[in-house]
Amino acid sequence: MNRRSRRLGVLASALTLSVAVTGCGRDDGDGDGGGGGGGAAPGVTEEACPDAVDDNKGCIYLGTITDLTGVFKGVGEPFTAGQKAFWDQVNADGGVGDYEVNVSEYVKDSGYDPEKHAELFNEIKDDILAVTQSLGTAHTNAILEDATNESILLGPASLGSNWIFDDISIEVGSSYCTEAMNIVDYAADEGGKSVAVVHFPGDYGDDAMVGARIAAEERGLEFTDITTGTVDGGDDQSAAVAAVLKAKPDYVVIATSPKEVAAVVGGTAQQGYQGRFIGSIPSWNAAILASPAGPAIEAMYLQASSFPTWDADVPGMEKMREAAGDTAPNDWFSIGFSSGYVMKAILEKAIDDDKLDREGMVDVANSLTGIDSEGTLPEGTANWAGDPNEDAVRVTQLNKVDQAASSKVSVAVDPFTGPTAEGYEFTEPCYLMK
Repeated sequence: MNRRSRRLGVLASALTLSVAVTGCGRDDGDGDGGGGGGGAAPGVTEEACPDAVDDNKGCIYLGTITDLTGVFKGVGEPFTAGQKAFWDQVNADGGVGDYEVNVSEYVKDSGYDPEKHAELFNEIKDDILAVTQSLGTAHTNAILEDATNESILLGPASLGSNWIFDDISIEVGSSYCTEAMNIVDYAADEGGKSVAVVHFPGDYGDDAMVGARIAAEERGLEFTDITTGTVDGGDDQSAAVAAVLKAKPDYVVIATSPKEVAAVVGGTAQQGYQGRFIGSIPSWNAAILASPAGPAIEAMYLQASSFPTWDADVPGMEKMREAAGDTAPNDWFSIGFSSGYVMKAILEKAIDDDKLDREGMVDVANSLTGIDSEGTLPEGTANWAGDPNEDAVRVTQLNKVDQAASSKVSVAVDPFTGPTAEGYEFTEPCYLMK
């Protein structure tokens, strides 16, 4: 049973892949290509991309809805820049088939607002073939039904556990839920007896909280749930600080933005807390080391991730560093770059199979059993032909603050899968079990 047969709720019957749009080659058909010219499908044009390397090639337009001004702008800005660097390199090397790929024409800033995210999607959806970045779990959920109805492939810049159940999502990496399971298993293996989770309310934070709770129950650790109350609570985290000090856990899983990490780690350390913090992947930004909490973060914090760091010695990261040029090292840039391997594989197969249209892209994505990312993405990425449990990436590594590392973090614990995540059967998104 593949993930297509395990759709959630209203989406279970929304997508039909039996309709094939003919004329997928550049020289066939006269359909509306979007992006300023006639082509075979929306977002595919015979006209060259703006600032094309080769004016004789057509253009494939991919949309981006990200956060450039809100709480996660520290993710959105470098992630978007990394994706552009990837496609600039691909285009310089000849593009994909008879096309170059443009990810700059339709970049929109949601400010991390789900309602605005949906409005912006409606603005660009007629002009793009697919969405290469949709930042935020609740935000991507806000466009999911519409995208499904129109067979528009989505690349979530989000690690919600819901994506493994969905046909049009080309997720990469371990979910926040799986990541938290592995964090708690690590804590248990290190002798921890208690764990707390400080987290945003909503899909991201709740996904991590539930994963940690599942593992704590499995491993017999005392568990405390501490919500920040609001997203972007900012510097005032006195309630969360007080809750951590009251519970006195050996380990704290933190699933917030970096701003809250600085406030909570700094605030608890100032009052004598001596436990350890392990943050979900979006909790990190090297800029917080310059805050007053910097020394405490360096001493007490680890970051969970399923992606290699900037300095990783693998071929794809070498290409990333070359493409980055003078860009300041940032692991969100490198993850944005790495995500391009997935869309590139789908586009190449869609062209080879004469399926370069929206329905064809979704069909191709759901036929994949993996891709070659040259070492930039975790093992198991893009195995979307199987069921949700085959789809789920389950590996996590832990990064420590390292002032000598290019992006200020280096690997402290090599990629592993703990016993909870290894044996867990996903039947629904974790955040729905809060």
